[in-house]
Amino acid sequence: MQSNRPTAEHTALFHQMAEAMGVNLEQEILAGRLDLDTLTNSIQRCKGCGGPKACAKWLEHAEVGAEPDAPGYCRNASMLKMQQVLARLKQG
Repeated sequence: MQSNRPTAEHTALFHQMAEAMGVNLEQEILAGRLDLDTLTNSIQRCKGCGGPKACAKWLEHAEVGAEPDAPGYCRNASMLKMQQVLARLKQG
């Protein structure tokens, strides 16, 4: 039976993807633009992905803070894009 608990691998990949897009998850939570339920659900979506190796490969070539989008196959691409936009709106 598979656990609903996110693996360390998926948790790390999710955080690295956010960093690649310039999204500081901790800062977003503290600013109230991201809640813990949304974060937890996002990591659960990541865990359901069958391609963590493709994600890791993409991240090997990603530049921290410089990626405009997550890869199209990312189950959290739209959520991360929304956080990216919200963070930039608050900066401007």
